[in-house]
Amino acid sequence: MELQDKINPESRRGRAASSNRTNRFERFEKFAVSDGWDLEDDLQVVRTQVRDEPARTILARNTSPDLSFDRSINPYRGCEHGCIYCFARPTHAYLGLSPGLDFETQLIAKPNAAALLERELSRKGYSPDVIAIGTNTDAYQPIERDRRIMRDVLEVLSRFRHPVSIVTKGGLVERDIDILSEMAACGLAQVAVSITTLDADLARKMEPRVPSPKRRLKTMERLASAGIPVRMMTSPIIPGLTCHEIEALLEAGAAAGAKAATSLVLRLPLEVSELFRTWLAENVPDRAARVMNRVRDMHGGQDYVADFGTRATGTGIYSKLLRDRFQRARKAVGLVKDLPVLRRDLFQVPVKPDDQLNLF
Repeated sequence: MELQDKINPESRRGRAASSNRTNRFERFEKFAVSDGWDLEDDLQVVRTQVRDEPARTILARNTSPDLSFDRSINPYRGCEHGCIYCFARPTHAYLGLSPGLDFETQLIAKPNAAALLERELSRKGYSPDVIAIGTNTDAYQPIERDRRIMRDVLEVLSRFRHPVSIVTKGGLVERDIDILSEMAACGLAQVAVSITTLDADLARKMEPRVPSPKRRLKTMERLASAGIPVRMMTSPIIPGLTCHEIEALLEAGAAAGAKAATSLVLRLPLEVSELFRTWLAENVPDRAARVMNRVRDMHGGQDYVADFGTRATGTGIYSKLLRDRFQRARKAVGLVKDLPVLRRDLFQVPVKPDDQLNLF
């Protein structure tokens, strides 16, 4: 019998990961085994499965010195967008699942997210600051269309007049333009749209269930037309694969109405490294060695170094060349480093029907 690491391409059509390797916390590794009887009737297509898990808390806090926010919300765990390069993949190991196909197909929804948020924002002594959404997994991934958890969260933030910054690849954000435009008019909301490449074929292979680059540019245009400040994220920049597109990406973003632009370079923490290298060998074998050589140039010879301050930029000459190119290109099309600071002074806990009114 033959051990099979990769899952049949027909079974995983529309997915980026080619395997479902056991996560790093397990003592034993599981493999599929071929018994020699590879019959067509045995083909099992990998389907998306969603499990509801009521959360205990909804605001995640961080003290990372290289992040611009200290609190965030993730309505979902795992992401059906399936971006092969996603640095959040290793978080699925904490659920006892694989950062490979499980991350794209075994999803966790938090149905009580909005109720928890309302409770946390209502606590005495709560001090408002920007809540970041989409920093780990995308709140506007396909399952949000039916679940509407993000929509409920936004309705709470709007009622509390609380600032929010969203990062997404999902065109579904357009559904919530009504809420976001009202918040933006008060300086309470902004959206960043992430586009990795303008090559539709490459995008489909790297991020199989994400709207096409052209469609995401249209999303930026519609958000901007509604008065919502839009930032373009050319992320991640993949050396040797998408780095030649920096200028074209920024030009397209500016034309679509973006007012600011930021970028991150490819990050390959933990299981993501093997997943990405396998993807390179399968999809762009002629460029695989060049890409990984460039990646290691930016991380001291390793696939990834998680040091604060440089984990999202890399180090060394090649890293500096990418940063310089990005800054020049951003300036050339009139994009600034970031959008104006969102307001915190409008925050107010709404009065409930059974609350006693304060006369003074």
